[in-house]
Amino acid sequence: MHLRPQLARRLLRWTGLLALSWIALSWLFVLVLRFVPPWTSAVMMERQLGAWVHGEKDFELRHRWVPWSQVSPWVPLAMVAGEDQKFPFHHGFDFDQIQDALDAADEGKRLRGASTISQQTAKNLFLWNGRSFVRKGLEAYFTVLLEITWPKRRILEVYMNIAELGDGIYGVGAASDAYFHVAPARLGPAQAARLAAVLPSPRRLHADRPSAYVMRRADWIQRQMARLGGPPYLDSDTPPANTGRR
Repeated sequence: MHLRPQLARRLLRWTGLLALSWIALSWLFVLVLRFVPPWTSAVMMERQLGAWVHGEKDFELRHRWVPWSQVSPWVPLAMVAGEDQKFPFHHGFDFDQIQDALDAADEGKRLRGASTISQQTAKNLFLWNGRSFVRKGLEAYFTVLLEITWPKRRILEVYMNIAELGDGIYGVGAASDAYFHVAPARLGPAQAARLAAVLPSPRRLHADRPSAYVMRRADWIQRQMARLGGPPYLDSDTPPANTGRR
């Protein structure tokens, strides 16, 4: 008669312990990666596995970690200008952009993304591609961990090193080699803007063979970089008026 309540309490206790252990281990992993360069990412592993499953024998995954000090300051600025202009000031989520995206969807327009660089870093590093509620919930969880544990510069450093910038090309190190044949430190504002311009669809758009759309978007990103005030914007304390993303 007394076994069922005892079993329920035991199951509840073990469930709580497992949840706390997972939270502790995931936070420890995030803390370690604040100081240790990630050797790969979940999205890279997913792409490599997909290539094996689909028999893409010619597929080659290219990735090379480059520390912040060895990357042109135009590269992180271009990514912020093109993807998330409020990045230095928000705490992981841009609620204005989320509301704008929802309003546009209500008006019958195509639902556009509203993920911040912090959210994209969390997804690329720890999770998988997709739109399920489970994945979005985990993305929010890891975004909070990153914002609590890492400084903004570290989030941006990891993002520009693991973002997909072409089919099988991940991070600014591999992209600068593949597209411009120069070291990441030598990338100029126009080249940085072209890299940022392909981020919405890196397997369809090309930084080395830019379409008219990529060139228009790169020009827009360069204008935004100038409007933001150049690389010092990433260390500023006050956002300029009307920051946003196109």
